[in-house]
Amino acid sequence: MAPPDRPVVPPHAQADETIKVAPASGYRLAPTVRRFRLINETDQAVSECLTGRCQVGTHAGAEVQLSDPTVSRFHCEVFIEGQRAGVKDLGSTNGTAIDGVRVKEGYLKHGSLLQVGNSRLRFELDEKVSALPLSQEPSFGTLRGSAPALRQAFMVLEKAAKTDATVLLEGETGTGKSRAAQALHAAGARRDGPFLVVDCGALPPTLLEAELFGHEKGAFTGANTRRVGVFEEASSGTVFLDEIGELPLELQPRLLRVLEDRQVRRLGQNQWTPVDVRIVAATHRDLRADVNAGKFRSDLYFRLAVVRVTLPSLREHAEDIPELAKSLLKELGATETIHPGLFAPEFLMQLQSASWPGNVRELRNHLERCLVFETPEAPPGRGNVVTTPGGGADFTRGPLVEARKRAVERFERDYLTALLARHGGKVSQAAVEAEVDRISLYRLMRKHGLKPE
Repeated sequence: MAPPDRPVVPPHAQADETIKVAPASGYRLAPTVRRFRLINETDQAVSECLTGRCQVGTHAGAEVQLSDPTVSRFHCEVFIEGQRAGVKDLGSTNGTAIDGVRVKEGYLKHGSLLQVGNSRLRFELDEKVSALPLSQEPSFGTLRGSAPALRQAFMVLEKAAKTDATVLLEGETGTGKSRAAQALHAAGARRDGPFLVVDCGALPPTLLEAELFGHEKGAFTGANTRRVGVFEEASSGTVFLDEIGELPLELQPRLLRVLEDRQVRRLGQNQWTPVDVRIVAATHRDLRADVNAGKFRSDLYFRLAVVRVTLPSLREHAEDIPELAKSLLKELGATETIHPGLFAPEFLMQLQSASWPGNVRELRNHLERCLVFETPEAPPGRGNVVTTPGGGADFTRGPLVEARKRAVERFERDYLTALLARHGGKVSQAAVEAEVDRISLYRLMRKHGLKPE
């Protein structure tokens, strides 16, 4: 699907402009996002979106709720990012189409017709913009960053920390969901209570059930003693359920009972035991697609997603990488005096232009490798770069022909890496921006050892 023939945001309402927010809100400056609306062609019902992102489906949690039985519970998501509007299908049963063309993800323009199941929605842009409130702080716990994408997440986390609401942390692997959960606990009223972690993807169902809910002596073969489950053990504290998307279907009703009634029943026990815990869950999966596929209960998702926080990928706040890298290097024991090359601006700029599919975790591992070998290595996917002692690429040495070849190869690597990062590794969208066909783009990617994410 080609991008819109004109920018979504007109000159008088740029998406990156800032407007003042009332002092009472507690936030000074915020970027703005273009509002839009979806108009149901059947009954002309209008759904306004003020935040630049909304879900369409039959589930009660969808911002645009339809009664069409051919529409999935979470059918698709419509969004505005920068100067483009788009739609992403969420694994719906009957698919999503833009102006008659079925898409997994595609661009929208003013007046586009969106087909979801048997329903048709007309996408219309509004002249008004909405302020996106940001945290005043460039950090939350051990998470740090000044980019708007991250400070939006900090704002939601700050508000959630003041309550006992259940929080669902979403985001790619390595974005810091575990750190966010720890920071939520430390910033809340339960900070003096225990913080217990259960990785729902690391244990087989039987052991996971015992870990979560506990068991009585003799409840099953090998249960030689009574065991208290994590929800009882974390009384007055927080339970962090990591990789909640891996929770087996047969255990999901029992977790739902904990969320709804704050009660558990150990294996082999007849009565229910009250528990006093806060629950924070995290996943790298899109649980909305799992709900559509029948892999995750919709009522459990609804109870988990009381507060949803999406932690942005590193490529979405790449401007934070230089300062983040410095902080990570210091955590690893590096100093500017002993390891000047690792703190050199040229090296930090190289880090900023990489895509980092493993996010902060991958960045930390790369920096640790550089520290071990005491050399500023090029990021993964960037290839080997001839560098000066300060870490920057040097094209001024050797024969002209060879220097030109190195410069061209370096430019191609940098251009492709940044291009793919902007489009999340989607080659078809990257090819549209580059104005080349996909075959040519794939050929260049193979040349430089780059792969789509």
